Amino acid sequence: MKPTVEELIEKSKNWREELTKLRSIVLDCGLAEEVKWYQPCYSYNGKNLIILGSFKEFCTLSFFKGVLLKDEQKILEFAGENTQSAKIVKFTNLQKINDLESVLKDYIKEMIELEKSGAKVTFKKIEEQKLPEELEEFFKQDKDFEKAFKSLTPGRQRAYLLHFSSAKQSSTRIARIEKAKPQIFAGKGLNE
Repeated sequence: MKPTVEELIEKSKNWREELTKLRSIVLDCGLAEEVKWYQPCYSYNGKNLIILGSFKEFCTLSFFKGVLLKDEQKILEFAGENTQSAKIVKFTNLQKINDLESVLKDYIKEMIELEKSGAKVTFKKIEEQKLPEELEEFFKQDKDFEKAFKSLTPGRQRAYLLHFSSAKQSSTRIARIEKAKPQIFAGKGLNE
């Protein structure tokens, strides 16, 4: 059975007060609340806008399309090095949330207006992604493999590229490509 938002917050060992305060700020802005991916998630007209996160070192308020925000206060950062759209605000204490409450509400209202306007994030095209040398070599040796890879959806291609590129050693990149070949030929994504 899916937990409630209250249950998720209650389970948080380190950030119970902080998540409770973030939740009240988001709800004050009129967003709908539900649990998605075992996190409190907030939407407008069925579109996900914000998710709260609880981690060991901090908790976060994450904007799914954060790159569209003006961020005049310079409080947003990318969630990870490969993130193209989401931006987060990290919190390690309740005081910082209290200090930023009006700014957070302004950002949430701006996000709602962006959603109303139909604003979209422009993602890098898969052709703009750098291919690992090892994958380029596989493509040179096997054109059918290249064709199978390029016929995958952009999201599936990107997932494979991130997986292959994250290996530090060439031998590991080669092993990952070899292991993924059957799935790629089958038209499946990395985790399917």
